[in-house]
Amino acid sequence: MQPSDPYQAVRAELAALRHQVTGVRGCVIAGVDGLLILHDTETGPEPHDIAALAAGAHGISRTCGAALNQGTFQEVTIRNQGGYLAVYAVGELALLAVIGDSGLNIARLHLEARPVTSRLASLLRIQTVETSGYFG
Repeated sequence: MQPSDPYQAVRAELAALRHQVTGVRGCVIAGVDGLLILHDTETGPEPHDIAALAAGAHGISRTCGAALNQGTFQEVTIRNQGGYLAVYAVGELALLAVIGDSGLNIARLHLEARPVTSRLASLLRIQTVETSGYFG
């Protein structure tokens, strides 16, 4: 008998996001340090590379927020000729990175992804830096 996947609910959230929003090509959960936690990708860029890119986008966005006195990081969207990379905060220690093609409806992605980040934080039991500084 095979043990159950402790991340089954997390994987279901990622798959649902990919299926609900046309143009989503993959989802990655990464630590703010750029290390890959989980992914739901079919083809394309290496998930470890996406995790590192998400951390880089988070870092510069967090610095901008601090310099402009606008508060903590929430999300950043990068649009290129061929598609998108959207990065969302999942608690204080993790990120949800979503890869989209050029046909992605970014407004729809934001509407769908924002509540997903709260559920992911709960499912992953992500603790805040102030309380413990680790993934629980």
